[in-house]
Amino acid sequence: MEFGLFVQGYVPAARAAADPEAEHKALIEETEYVIQADRSGFKYAWASEHHFLEEYSHLSANDVFLGYLAHATERIHLGSGIFNPLAPVNHPVKVAEKVAMLDHLSGGRFEFGSGRGAGSHEILGFMPGVTDMNHTKELWEETIAEFPKMWLQDEYVGFKGKHWELPPRKVLPKPYGKGHPPMWYAAGSPSSYAMAARKGLGVLGFSVQKVSDMEWVLESYKSAIREAEPVGAFVNDNVMVTSTAICAETHRKAVEIAVNGGLNYLQSLLFRYHDTFPRPDGIPEWPELLPDYTEEIIELLIAEELMICGDPDEVLRQCKRWEQAGADQLSFGLPVGVSREDTLTTIKLLGEHVIPKIDTDPVHRTTRFRRAAG
Repeated sequence: MEFGLFVQGYVPAARAAADPEAEHKALIEETEYVIQADRSGFKYAWASEHHFLEEYSHLSANDVFLGYLAHATERIHLGSGIFNPLAPVNHPVKVAEKVAMLDHLSGGRFEFGSGRGAGSHEILGFMPGVTDMNHTKELWEETIAEFPKMWLQDEYVGFKGKHWELPPRKVLPKPYGKGHPPMWYAAGSPSSYAMAARKGLGVLGFSVQKVSDMEWVLESYKSAIREAEPVGAFVNDNVMVTSTAICAETHRKAVEIAVNGGLNYLQSLLFRYHDTFPRPDGIPEWPELLPDYTEEIIELLIAEELMICGDPDEVLRQCKRWEQAGADQLSFGLPVGVSREDTLTTIKLLGEHVIPKIDTDPVHRTTRFRRAAG
């Protein structure tokens, strides 16, 4: 199992109220986290694309963010988590161009994750007349198979669909080297995992439950991908799952960091904006918040395998549970209201004590797939 980092430009209101430069500092700190993750042996870093989601995510221009990191890092693969390819949000040709450009700037280290957006507040900003959020599925389905054609055909044959069109044109630049970047889909439900598998896409599992509840979802993906008819040049047999992670020198310190990290606020914001996700029992409607997390709640979340938290030995055991469940990549959502110093400590401790004991392959899994296809 490989390891990744996920950043999204989280700027909670309390931080913004206390510091007029909070937004700037949050974005710059997240570049630091990715740079440290590169040094610490993480193989992937994912950057969100969200629009209009105050507090929850201020990382809207992730192509710019990742372009900077392409120069500032050496080994880590940089992924769009996601680029939104729906024509009213980003014209598909512009997305194809950005992917290929980032592939060049990173020396072949780019990972193309796509998806349909976070929920009604985001999507209706670009499509105000839409009444059914399932409409975005139609737009994405129409578009996703066109990207490999834009990259691999000398002159793209063009496209005329229901939602966008383009006459024959040379789409430039072409990706770096052979083939094209690995393709992923941000999935939030078991049916989405299966759909991604049938198309030969890796899954970015951003809405993930506890390990035991995800095992059958992972198994169904692995079964479905055996029969994949890939939209790209190769099958990206990959499931990435996300989890909050806090690692400290002692268990007590890790729990203390978690208690003070404002995790309840971040979770409340998640369900405020991701209104297409099923709302679990006990999750209040915004602006009502989940109660503050106490030590007892944090210990329960750890016991229920809903977060990774503890000293290095504990975190190692918790990560191995995801490996046993069949995850190909475990990506940590950072930061979560935790201080810069504590976040960097988590990354460093994971790099020193956890990653080397689980990920022993020097080559990225996606690199192997891309090379084999070339």
